[in-house]
Amino acid sequence: MSDYDLYYWSAPFRGQFVRAVLAWSGKTWTEAGDAAISRLMEGPVRDMPVPFMGPPMLIDRKADFAIAEMPAIILYLGETLSLMPATPALRALTMKIVNDANDVIDEITLDGGREMWTEKRWQDFVPRLKKWMSFWDETGRRHNLKAESGFLLGGEAPGIADIVTATLWSTMTDRFPAIGAILEDAAPLTASLTRRVAALPPLVRLAAQARQDYGDAYCGGQIEASLRKVLNV
Repeated sequence: MSDYDLYYWSAPFRGQFVRAVLAWSGKTWTEAGDAAISRLMEGPVRDMPVPFMGPPMLIDRKADFAIAEMPAIILYLGETLSLMPATPALRALTMKIVNDANDVIDEITLDGGREMWTEKRWQDFVPRLKKWMSFWDETGRRHNLKAESGFLLGGEAPGIADIVTATLWSTMTDRFPAIGAILEDAAPLTASLTRRVAALPPLVRLAAQARQDYGDAYCGGQIEASLRKVLNV
């Protein structure tokens, strides 16, 4: 039996952060599937394992506990799998990075497709995207991250902050090389960190599985189509 049940759509996007932490920790999980997610979302709240408006949702089978919202899931896994830093300050910074990642993917999809990307909207957004990227570089710089070594908040091994960072930028830049070029220019430390952490075996296997399961898909729908159009992918 798997350790967890994960409810997320058949795409990487927001659910990939949860998958990455589970994979890094050597945990097993079962993907509930799109039909099961839709049934829960359309049904009464009282029948939900935890009240949620949309996935991801995670069920810890051993603990008989369910939690939704990506940052809350990552915090739960970080605490229960002993992946969080030792000090309150570094734990808070870790969760800031998780929430920043969540904000970035909201912005890259224009709040889940409330509007579609046009050439003008994208060009207007690029300076803001570069500023977002610089947050990661500046955070790493303050903790002595080097281009060829080290981790985002220091330490001797990758932590939640590094796993989330690598998942955010590697998933996005792998599918949209033009964004990868922007990252290399705007945040070279982050680009280097992303390559190094994404190359670690658990994340390599996860990325290969995502390619097998989802192909080139990122977030899906019309918003992905509009993003691909402005980025010539």
